[in-house]
Amino acid sequence: MPELLRMPEVATGSTSAVLSAWQVEVDQQYSAGELVAVLETDKAVVDMEAEVDGRIVLLLATAGQEVATGEPIAVTAAVDELVSDPQAAAEELGVGKSAPEPAVVEPDRSHESDSVPAAAPQFSVQAAVSVPGHRIFASPIARRLAREANIALESIVGTGPNGRIRRRDVQAAQTQFAAGDRPAPSDERPAAPTSASGGYREVPHTRLRKAIAARLTESKTSIPHFYLRGTAVVDDLLDMRRQMNDGEQTRVSVNDFILKAVAFAHTKVPEMNVVWTPEATRHFETVDIAVAIATESGLVTPVLRDVGGMSLGRLAEATKDFAQRAADGGLRQNELEGGSTSVSNLGMFGTEGFDAIINPPQSSILAVGAARQTAVVRDGAITAATTLQVSLSVDHRPIDGATAARWMQVFIEALENPARIVR
Repeated sequence: MPELLRMPEVATGSTSAVLSAWQVEVDQQYSAGELVAVLETDKAVVDMEAEVDGRIVLLLATAGQEVATGEPIAVTAAVDELVSDPQAAAEELGVGKSAPEPAVVEPDRSHESDSVPAAAPQFSVQAAVSVPGHRIFASPIARRLAREANIALESIVGTGPNGRIRRRDVQAAQTQFAAGDRPAPSDERPAAPTSASGGYREVPHTRLRKAIAARLTESKTSIPHFYLRGTAVVDDLLDMRRQMNDGEQTRVSVNDFILKAVAFAHTKVPEMNVVWTPEATRHFETVDIAVAIATESGLVTPVLRDVGGMSLGRLAEATKDFAQRAADGGLRQNELEGGSTSVSNLGMFGTEGFDAIINPPQSSILAVGAARQTAVVRDGAITAATTLQVSLSVDHRPIDGATAARWMQVFIEALENPARIVR
């Protein structure tokens, strides 16, 4: 019997996602576990796998369409099941009837649209639309930038996989088109900030900005924060970094050392490697750390797994990969979940110190400032040294002040004795 394939909840609490691309054609058989579609949120790209063997007999959503969680995106049937009238089958399953006749279309000829259907209980049945040219793939940030620059996606050449349009492609197009000579986008909703005579303008909130606001509000209202501050002398760390990077293609950053020191301290003080749940305090066996990455569309926090078991070189490769894919909107949802702590580093902006807000359900976040030449007292004498200020925000529900203080002590000692964390 035909069934509806529905948009899954891509991330906890998500209300919608963009159907980026179909990976199977109409009437093409697929097996359980096979990739059938690629979904996108503002932060990540998610593979949608088949739960059972089957085939799609009718598409209810096209590539590029934003679909609410739980809404149907296709009609499916068993591999050997005959469905003579897919349109009628969809109507019997409760999908709207005012739709064009279904058509079998080559998926790489489908036009990607970013428009959202009018509000209705169900999506209208529609076949994939084919237009001259190729299917348009674009990252969420590329879509936003193109919309804000009033550049049609069709006019941009994508340099990503399968011609996917990335942020840098939109930026290249901006330099190519002269002002006033840019083709108007046909499948993008214009983001027209409203101007007022009072001397201000309003820019509508993006989904990512709304999500960040909701999450941080939840954190500050539901998590009892307390804060510890520390200062480390990092001259030895900087010397070791210079030696390690000499002649190496993959360069280790100061932040990579900090991540290793966090993992080292979590291993020595395992009471910090926890998160609070309504029923119990959850203790983790490996140290998974989220690293805050600022993108043009907002902050994302992909999670590095088992940082304690990674070499500094491997850690440097992983953080650089995250940074690149975060900029291109290519992070996957599972890479944004988990971890017991985060590291947020604003030192590259010259910020000396700040307090960060915990990313739920994690139990702590380390805020890192810039390394500065300062005067310190050693053996009763004043001397110059490079110091680094950090601030640790802690969830007081699973972690007490004395535990966090022991952690800070171990962490500072690890930064000041970097040989301990590169063994």
